[in-house]
Amino acid sequence: MRVSVPTIPDAVLRAATQKPTVSPAVAVDRIARFFEPGNVAVLTGAGVSVDSGIRAYRGEKGSYLNPNYKLRSYLGYPPVRDAQPNPTHFALAALQYASVAPHIITQNVDGLHHKAIRAAWDDAKRAEGILELHGTLHSVKCSHGHPVDRQSFQDMIGVANPQWKAYAEQLERSDSRPRTNPDGDVVLPEGTRYDQFVVPECTRCLQENRHNAMLKPEVIFFGESISAQVKDKSFEIVDMHDRLFIVGTTLATFSAFRLVKHAIEKRKPVLVLNIGPTRAHELAGIEIIELPAGAILRDVVTRVLGSTAERDPVISRLLTSGNVKTPPDDYVDPIPLPTSR
Repeated sequence: MRVSVPTIPDAVLRAATQKPTVSPAVAVDRIARFFEPGNVAVLTGAGVSVDSGIRAYRGEKGSYLNPNYKLRSYLGYPPVRDAQPNPTHFALAALQYASVAPHIITQNVDGLHHKAIRAAWDDAKRAEGILELHGTLHSVKCSHGHPVDRQSFQDMIGVANPQWKAYAEQLERSDSRPRTNPDGDVVLPEGTRYDQFVVPECTRCLQENRHNAMLKPEVIFFGESISAQVKDKSFEIVDMHDRLFIVGTTLATFSAFRLVKHAIEKRKPVLVLNIGPTRAHELAGIEIIELPAGAILRDVVTRVLGSTAERDPVISRLLTSGNVKTPPDDYVDPIPLPTSR
């Protein structure tokens, strides 16, 4: 299937109102009871990484924060590369480690779920427990399938584009990076000369006597297709769990929304924790709690795991890890209007 630019249906936007949500204490109790039977699959979106300094695609009111999408990943990658897991990532990692929520399906390409549980799980365990639905920014492939380490590729681009490298270093020194979306795309000044940007050729292709400057991050960009293998794995994860917990996503992309619909068709309980309108609002039988995950999820995990949260040194460390670094509030988030009435 292809990933389209995220949208929320007009009907959902029309129906969305500022309703009072439950208190944090009630939310903690409700979500903890949802997790307590165990065997829960988790589906995450860009909202879980906001506290790591990575902006979500949408603001609280549902507007798409960067509708004029263009790939400018060379400058956008460093902020994602340097981002660290926040308390929500670590809380979910604790649930994974405790086998309460063994699998996470994430729409995020920032790798922060991997970073959160890296000290507890090896590469093979993480590859099994975390499905990156839309790929990862941390690796690159050429059009012939040759893999390139992302930082090595960044360095290659810097050599081929000294003026861009100098600009990137200037941004680093000034601590004034351009606004970055979760996919590593950035907003650059109007009039930026993209035609002067040089993409270095794949060194493996050159060794095979072939010129090839078609390289891209291993990310499914809007308009591209998710592989059948990833699609099948995402359905398999939903099928093998008894419940589906959704956090930090509007479910605007169909690759995620269809998993929710599948869970409902299989009569599995679904609970959403997110701020603002989501496509889940158009489905019956889904409980939705509108609170920021960072405010309550650590308390949820402590409630679910009980004394284990203190006795187990790994879980204790996970539940006391994570810093909050929210993105600057430098965008306008108007209430989106339906296209027709």
